Amino acid sequence: MPRKYVAERTGQIAKVIGLHQRRQRERFGQALIEGPQAVREVLIHAPDLIRDLYVTDAGLAHHPDIDGLAQRLDPYTHVVDPRIFAQMSEDAQGWLAVINTPSAQRVEDFFDAGSRLVVCLVESDDPGNLGTIIRTADAAGADGILLGQGSVELFNPKVVRSSVGSVFHLPIMTGVDPEHVAALAQNAGLQILCADGTGSADLFDLANIHGSGGEGSKAPVLSAPTMWLIGNEAHGFTDEQLALADHAIRIPMWGPAESLNAAVAASLCVYASASAQRGASAQRIE
Repeated sequence: MPRKYVAERTGQIAKVIGLHQRRQRERFGQALIEGPQAVREVLIHAPDLIRDLYVTDAGLAHHPDIDGLAQRLDPYTHVVDPRIFAQMSEDAQGWLAVINTPSAQRVEDFFDAGSRLVVCLVESDDPGNLGTIIRTADAAGADGILLGQGSVELFNPKVVRSSVGSVFHLPIMTGVDPEHVAALAQNAGLQILCADGTGSADLFDLANIHGSGGEGSKAPVLSAPTMWLIGNEAHGFTDEQLALADHAIRIPMWGPAESLNAAVAASLCVYASASAQRGASAQRIE
């Protein structure tokens, strides 16, 4: 379809600007995807979600590959005057998409596909941390992410930006009850580990242990199918949340820092499991 040139602020532009507010995103069931990398990923991995593209001439010129994707998929595309575009987003670098937010799935179906590595954030209220954890889980090959009730909104623009498009690469469910999820994970054969300073097992010691803990062993095994519980950035876990885990795993700190950032801790744990699982798979093939 022909591209529409927009030289002045319209009612539609005002609606797009309003999507920076959560109440407007919830009202319309829509969200903003800002920046060339995030727009590229939604064009590749979730094109059916796209309602409209908003671009500048400079954005088109700087990213001909994304322009090519957009022309092949042919969504409604508006070429916007740079002064108007700056009102729509300060961070989009000439590329902005409006998407329909995905429909919710049943949490009971989440573990049906033989998941081996899942991350459950019991209550993540920092959008930058959440986006980073999504990006890390994606890079580590995790099977999905679960967000507990009270977590930051998945399509908060800061979450989407910091995930750099990974939000479109793997299944993510929001508003889950960690206790219900823990029961489902255990029924699906996953051990539940949590990263906590009170843990009796050291993450790096476990990473150096090869194979299983032996028949009938109850020790944590990083190569086993696992769901990692990640606590709240400021408050960690409640006693009830800690009780959901089969094992609490501590990450050693050899310097005087009080604690690790939640995204850093989650990254270390997820990559330790991913590495152990891949190593165990390679040994089976040999």
